[in-house]
This record gives sequence, structure tokens and C-alpha cells, in this order.
Amino acid sequence: MEPFALIHTLFYFLLALTILVAIHEFGHYYAARKLGVKVLKFSIGLGKSVWRYQQSPESTEFSIGMLPLGGFVKMVDEREGEVSEQDLPFAFNRQKLSVRSAIVFAGPFANFLLAILLYWIVFMVGVVGIKPIVGTLSPGTLAEQAGFQEGDEIIAVGNIPTPTWTMAISEIFFHAMDDESVPVEVLTVREQKLIRDLIIPQELLEKPQLLHDRLGINALEPSLEPVLEEVMPNSAARLAGLAAGDRLLVADGKPIKDWQQWVDYVRANPDKDIALVVERNGAEINLTIRPAKVETPQGVVGKIGAAVQRPKFPLAAYPALVAAFYKTWESSVMTLKMIGRIIVGNASVDNLSGPISIAKYAEQSAKSGFTSFLEYLAIVSLSLGVVNLLPIPVLDGGHLMFYVLEAVMGKPIPEGIQIKLLNIGVMILLCLMVFSFYIDIFRHPA
Repeated sequence: MEPFALIHTLFYFLLALTILVAIHEFGHYYAARKLGVKVLKFSIGLGKSVWRYQQSPESTEFSIGMLPLGGFVKMVDEREGEVSEQDLPFAFNRQKLSVRSAIVFAGPFANFLLAILLYWIVFMVGVVGIKPIVGTLSPGTLAEQAGFQEGDEIIAVGNIPTPTWTMAISEIFFHAMDDESVPVEVLTVREQKLIRDLIIPQELLEKPQLLHDRLGINALEPSLEPVLEEVMPNSAARLAGLAAGDRLLVADGKPIKDWQQWVDYVRANPDKDIALVVERNGAEINLTIRPAKVETPQGVVGKIGAAVQRPKFPLAAYPALVAAFYKTWESSVMTLKMIGRIIVGNASVDNLSGPISIAKYAEQSAKSGFTSFLEYLAIVSLSLGVVNLLPIPVLDGGHLMFYVLEAVMGKPIPEGIQIKLLNIGVMILLCLMVFSFYIDIFRHPA
């Protein structure tokens, strides 16, 4: 990876991490303050403080650490040091079980609330995509066996509306986690509403990519206006002087009717100058563009590094909020189910994403636009919430597990046993981190 690209990737990854950690720790902080526990320090980042603020010696110290790799909320607690007599009623360890549980749960809960808020904004701004209309069908695939026809519009999967192609495929995958038969409601070219039952063999759930290939459903690409939405940095399009909002009119003397025609022409002319006429702010501009050469499994093709404007499907405030709640719930359940399948060996570890993959996704989503980055933050936020609730010592879910045992036994687990379990939890997390790095290195070789 080039140094500039690496800096870009790290920047967006650390930006996303800082936002998500800040929200998570704020959940703990807010609950502690509201429930009467004294908070000594609220820190985003680790190591030496580069910024700190404290209104008075008795108030909470807010701090930003030198290393943007986490954060913490330090509360008054007799297990972590001597506590003054006047602070004892506000010590975390002296609170009743329900209060301690609420404070611990508040961190992951804040991540879920953030995911709902972000999805709400995304749905109101508008989901970018294409209508879920079936295009070509591959022979011998699950879609053909279910009776899908070209021109079928997928209007719902399991009673959940699917206004875009991406949402339709996501719903199919989600329902396939539970049922071998997935009911898909379609509107045929004759405007008849029918149910197509997709029968999903269980073995295909081990690898989502394999399931996607076997589904055999391809979207019908609509005819898009040749108007640019985005021009990538350091791309052939940027070097030629193209800008977002440009309408492509003529290439080498031939009128450009739609975006697909332009894409085909670019792919067929790698490393060759193309005389281009564009319309910008009502005026025509003559440019010369040379598509970059890109190696693909199909051979060498041209690429300019620009994206087309795609239609958006915005929702009103209330339907968007309902959709945001459902999306957060659905994605959280899917994450849990996938973790369970991996643990019992019914799903491939290829479904895991480590820090390298997450960083790359952060950069790609940021380059794809504001709403794409918000959607990425929502996905990672709810994943962080789910993972933190796993019953692994050290994580919030591990502490909640201790509290459940305390409620059952009528007394806290002995501190010595807790320390041993916490050490085991640390080892589990370290092993998972090493394993995820190992998968990422093979998935993204240098």
C-alpha cells in the first residue's frame, strides 16, 4: 500500500474509532452520573493527555489521550484504590446490582442508539441504489428454480418492504439465516403480485459469497444519465479536469446516450486519449481524458475513477425511524447468529473482519460519500455493541454475566475468581485479535 493511501486509510479508521468509542464511553459516563456514581475521569484515547479540562477538583476530568485507540471512564471504586469517606456513598462497588448493571449496559446501548440515529439520517436523506428489478437469470441457480422471471420487481422479503436492490439482497440473506425457504414477494411485468419461494440449502450459509453466487439473481441496470456524482482523487478523471456535476455529452465525436455506453467505451480504450465534451454550468467544455489501464480477470480494461449520479429513495421522518429501528435490530441479530455459526463450525471464519478490513471499509465508505460513511459507522457501531455484550470477561457482557451469577447466588463472585476469569478474557481477546490480523493479512496482502 502506498504511504499516502495508508495515511488516508488510517485517518478514516481512527476517525470512525474515535467517534464510536466516545459514544460508547459517554453511555457509561451518562448512566453513572444519572444513577449517583461519581466519575473521576472521562478519557478518549490512551496514554499521556494532550488535552484536559476539569472545572473543579471535585468534578470529572475530561481528557484526550495521545493514542487514539480506545477510551475509558474511571469511577470511584474501592477495588481500584483508596476512597475518601465522603465519596463512599458514590462508589461504583457500593451500588445495588441493578445500578451497576445499568451503568455497564449503557455503553453498548449507546452504540445501538447511535446506529439507530445514523440509519434514521441515512433513510431520510435517501438510500442510494437501484430498484430491485430482476435482470438476467443464470441457469441452474436458486432463483431460476424458484421461478423468478426477468422483469420481476422484488417488493418485499418476508413482509419487509425492499425499495432498493441492496435492501432486497440483505433481507434474503437475513431470512436465510433462519429458514430454508425464503418468501419473496414480486410484482411481475404483468403487474401481478406473486410469492417466489427461495429454497436455500444449509451448506450455502457457510460462505455468504457462495450463497450470493448460487442465488443467480442479477439486477436490471437502469439507464442512467451520464452525469458525474464524484471524481476520485489522483484519478484519470481528476487529471483530465472532470468535476462532480459534469454531464458527459460527446466522446470522440459520438454522442453519449447513457452512463453504460460511456463505461463500455472507457473499458474498451485503456491508455488511449479520448476527446470529451462535457456540459458544466450550462457551458460546453472540451477535455481530453486517458483511461488508466487496469488488469481484471477479463483482461486489461480502461478506468477513469468517477462515479455516476444514482437515484435516491428517501423516506419521511417516521417511516425512516421505524426502518432504522428494524435495520439495527436485524443487523444485530444477524451478527449474533453469524458469530454463533462460526463458533459451532457452521460458517466460515472468512466472514470475520479484522482491523485491516475495517480500516479499508472506512476509507471506501468515506470516499463513496457522506451517507455511505454514516451507514458504515452505523454498521460498526452496532457490531461494537453486540460484541461488547458477549459473555467474555473484560467485556461489558462479561461483567453483566458476573452480575447475573451474583443475582442467582445472592452474593458477589469472589474477587480472586473474578481476576482469574478476567485474565482468561484478556487471553481470549488477544487470540481473537491475532487471528483476525492473520485472516486480514491473507485477505489484503501488501
